[in-house]
Amino acid sequence: MSADDVFTKAEYTLPFEQPIARLARQIEELVTTARESGRDYSAEIRQLRVQLINLIKKTYADLSAWETVQVSRHPRRPLAGDYISSFVKDFVEIHGDRAFGDDRSIVCGFGRIGREKVVLVAQHKGRDTKERIACHFGCPMPEGYRKALRAMKLAEKFHLPIVTLIDTPGAFPGVESEERGVAEAIAVNLREMSRLRTPILCTIISEGGSGGALGIGVGDRMAMLEYAYYSVISPEGCAAILWKSGEQAPQAAEALQLTSRRLVDLDIIDTIIPEPLGGAHRNPAEAATNLERYITRSIRELRRADPASLLDHRYARWRRIGRFERLHAAAAPAAPAETVQKA
Repeated sequence: MSADDVFTKAEYTLPFEQPIARLARQIEELVTTARESGRDYSAEIRQLRVQLINLIKKTYADLSAWETVQVSRHPRRPLAGDYISSFVKDFVEIHGDRAFGDDRSIVCGFGRIGREKVVLVAQHKGRDTKERIACHFGCPMPEGYRKALRAMKLAEKFHLPIVTLIDTPGAFPGVESEERGVAEAIAVNLREMSRLRTPILCTIISEGGSGGALGIGVGDRMAMLEYAYYSVISPEGCAAILWKSGEQAPQAAEALQLTSRRLVDLDIIDTIIPEPLGGAHRNPAEAATNLERYITRSIRELRRADPASLLDHRYARWRRIGRFERLHAAAAPAAPAETVQKA
């Protein structure tokens, strides 16, 4: 892939990418001029391509929290279905929760990743409008979480590791979802996943919003793709509550500290999975390869533990999540703050 293809293959320009877009257009225009005029501009084109790559690196190395959210929602970013098609072999999907119906926003089934047989549970948003509506734009209904738990119970029964791919702004908030018990369904999943006697590997591939993400997000390892986010609420939802306006979403994103690097610092995320230059939407194949390598390596490591120690480590992992600082009273402002504590 050439340097200018790194930009043009994205097919969509995020607001902060405008300088990248302008430079990519300069390269394209110079290539066209060279072809039509027959003059040799190869040295200039090479120089501009190097500048483009350096600009993309610099831009993506210093993204704000809100810009990270924008990347995670890019229209061409790979979805769960894309990753399944890319590296899950012999995938056999299961449907329905045996209580109400089938929720297409959560895909469950058996398959192979590398040499490992797994049970896969993935949240899927849909690519086009029709599919997005069928998937509730990636917001699962209660029957989706019950289907996920049914699949995970089968994994425990057959001694198969569980792999979850998380990508949701949150569980579906509509009346019908509440009537069918979405909060209860998520709560049951939290309890049951915490004690399943089989390895559980959770990965946030784009959005990890609220209880919708937690409903399939309790496991032995928690990883994130580099430009994904994980938060108690979406930035827009937070802004609507605190500032009564969605226009404050960038401020809310910073306050929520939802980026992968910050969450590693807070000991909430174990691993950051690197994305291709300029994000997964520029090179989905490389993003899939990075994700597959992480999954296969982690499964091999988790398989070495016996079920009892696996549960002990899982419990300990979730008990240690979250750090806070205790500040001294205002009467003694000059005193140093206490050492960071783990909750």
